[in-house]
Amino acid sequence: MRLIIDTDARTVTEQTANGPHDHPLDSPEAFRLITEHWLTVGWTQKYTYGFTWLGRPIIQLPEDMIRIQEIIHRVQPDVILETGVAHGGSLVYYASLCKATDRGRVIGVDIEIRPHNRTAIEAHPLTGYITLVEGSSTAPETVDRVRSLIRPGERVLVLLDSNHTKAHVRAELDLYAGFVSPGSYIVATDGIMSLVAGARGRSRAGNGTTPRKRPASSQPRTRTSHSKNRGSCSTKGRSHSTSRTGRRPTCAGSRKEDYAKRFDRINRADRIQNAPHFGA
Repeated sequence: MRLIIDTDARTVTEQTANGPHDHPLDSPEAFRLITEHWLTVGWTQKYTYGFTWLGRPIIQLPEDMIRIQEIIHRVQPDVILETGVAHGGSLVYYASLCKATDRGRVIGVDIEIRPHNRTAIEAHPLTGYITLVEGSSTAPETVDRVRSLIRPGERVLVLLDSNHTKAHVRAELDLYAGFVSPGSYIVATDGIMSLVAGARGRSRAGNGTTPRKRPASSQPRTRTSHSKNRGSCSTKGRSHSTSRTGRRPTCAGSRKEDYAKRFDRINRADRIQNAPHFGA
């Protein structure tokens, strides 16, 4: 597909095998097409690798962070359970929301919590809100450990952000759906993979490699929500506070620990500061 944006004529032309399709620049369809391209370019430029939250790298799209905050405010969970830890930035983000609202705590599960990340998380001022569980998120002993950390009657929000293969996400949905409280959500991230998987472009490191980065699809218990924007996204756009959303349920990708290795190699502090990327 070829996309032509004409700011003088205020049109977006989508050229496909079936011929050209013109859309007003200010139309929802034009916004969707431009945003999908923005996501693909952002993927190849490692856009999500350039952010931190209170000192910890957080490999998230900023809009997703805002949307998740909306869900947390609405649900008022006692426990925020996330599979996938990496550098711990998202755990610290959720912990800061717990502190700000004077409610809740965070449980983070990962198959491997790298020693330097564990040290940094445990030394963080918000560590008191965070419990780390190391082990495969789908292993029975890990699920049992998580279950032992949740008290009867606590309201639980579940966020799935570990291995993004279809089989693993399906297994996590089955295993963790039972933890979700009525009126809460289970959120499976990285639903934009169908758009960005295989996309290649010139990376900030200049080697043409593509980062493995994540948004979202989800499976309902009582409600379903999605994150990782594609077009308009999350609670007000793509994820709604109703039982269905417009996100695609496809997931693919690699383990979150792969993201950590790429971050360590490519996005050291000096490169984050000096490399050109969105929002720098």
